Order: sequence, then C-alpha cells, then structure tokens
Amino acid sequence: MDKKMVTELEGLAAKIRINSIEAIRKVGAGHIGGSLSIADLLAVLYGKQMVYDPKNPQWEKRDRLVLSKGHAGPAWYSTLAAVGFFPEEWLWTLNEGGTNLPSHPDRIKTPGVDATTGSLGQGTSLAAGIATGLKMQGSESYVYLIVGDGELNEGQCWEAFQYIAHFKLNHCIVIIDENKKQLDGTTQDILNPFDIAEKMRAFGFSTQKVKGDDLIAIDQAIEDCKKVEDQAVCIVLDTIKGQGVKFFEEMDANHSVKFDSEAVQEATDKALEELRKGCL
Repeated sequence: MDKKMVTELEGLAAKIRINSIEAIRKVGAGHIGGSLSIADLLAVLYGKQMVYDPKNPQWEKRDRLVLSKGHAGPAWYSTLAAVGFFPEEWLWTLNEGGTNLPSHPDRIKTPGVDATTGSLGQGTSLAAGIATGLKMQGSESYVYLIVGDGELNEGQCWEAFQYIAHFKLNHCIVIIDENKKQLDGTTQDILNPFDIAEKMRAFGFSTQKVKGDDLIAIDQAIEDCKKVEDQAVCIVLDTIKGQGVKFFEEMDANHSVKFDSEAVQEATDKALEELRKGCL
C-alpha cells in the first residue's frame, strides 16, 4: 500500500470507531470492546480488499462478509454507513424499536448484511454454506468470516472449520479476532484456547498471525490468502479488546460498556476528541 492509501484507511478506521462509540453511547450501553477490536480489519476490507456496490447490495458478483461475532454489529454498521450503504443518520437509531440496525446483524433489515448472526458459532456454518454455494456456481467471489476468540468455545466453530478445510474452501477467508477477553473474563481463564494459530494449522488451514492494528500487515495477510490455491486459509488477528482507544482498552469490564457515570462520559469525550484528529 502507498502512503495515501494507508492514510485513507487510518481515517476510515477512526471514523468507524467514532461512530461505533457514539451510536452505543446514545443507546446507553453496548458492545464497545469487540467492536473496536475489528475496526482496523473492517477498514482494510471495505476500504481496499472487498468487491461490493453500495448502490446494489445484492449484486451477484459481490464479496460477502459474515460477522459471526454478531455483538460487534455497531462497528459493521458504522463501516457500511461510511462507504455508502445507508445514511449515517441510521446509526443513531441503533437497537431502537423499528430500527434497521438491531443490536445484532439482520440480513432482512440492513443493506449490506448478507447473514443474520448473533448466536455465537453459527456464523461459521453460514459462511461455510455460502462459500460452498458460490463454489458450486463457479463464482470467484470471496467470503470473509470474522470470528471471536471467545466464540471458539462453541464446538460448532470447529465442525465448520473441519468442513472448510476438508473441502479446501480457499475463497472463505477465516479471520479470528484474538482480543483475549470475552463476556466474563479473559479467554485464558474462562476456557484456555492455547495457541489458536497452531490449532488452525492442525485443522488443515494455511494460517498467518498478524497484529490487528497494523493496516499494512492485515492487507498483506489477505493478499497472501488469495494466493493459496489448494488449502483453506485463516488469519489470526492479535488484537486488544477496545483497540485504538486507551480508555476502553484499559477498562476491566469492556465487553459491554455502560455509559452510566460522569467519569465514563468525560473519558469518552476525550477519546472521541483524539479520534477525530485522525479523521482530518
């Protein structure tokens, strides 16, 4: 990537974070941590890698994204709004009655969403099915599957991974957000995942592990995946829950944040001020 592209992606990532935080704060509480940890990934996907048409969300030749960790929906919505799938004003209706942006993605309600997710683990099977269908049709479109590390507690993930690997569905790029925390604590304390990258290799995947806040490394990892022809592919992102905003990174209970105190509101205002500098 040239410097201009990097700058554009940095700006997009900052905008995704700003609007995710603002939308969740308006609701009063929500999944800040897991939304922020994939902001850089989403910037690379929608800012450079994915093939799509915001004016024609059902375009047959589009790439698909399955956000299996559906609680990170606010980050996805912020991305879709930023690239033109729907007006930014929709973001301020997050999780309200009658909204087009429910707390978890819904393919019927939201332009740009191809898979309804939220029940953890199920998105892995959906992505495998979509990738199988596209392969049967002779399509060259990619399916990007974003999975959380806490979500890997679900056995369904490993069944889907075994299927993807066995059928060498290399156009289904599995991306695991290893932010090391889940609802009730750290992944190591709740159910130790050990070395996720090695586990994926053992399952038959060509696997890379990169820093989840390194736009260039993420982009290169995706490019490398697209060169693999006879094996399933996986990228493990080494991230931090609340990534990109120090206040949320350091918050102990940052899976779902409540904006119920003056201290949280003030710290959020300061964080947003810093993020907006990245959008200039």
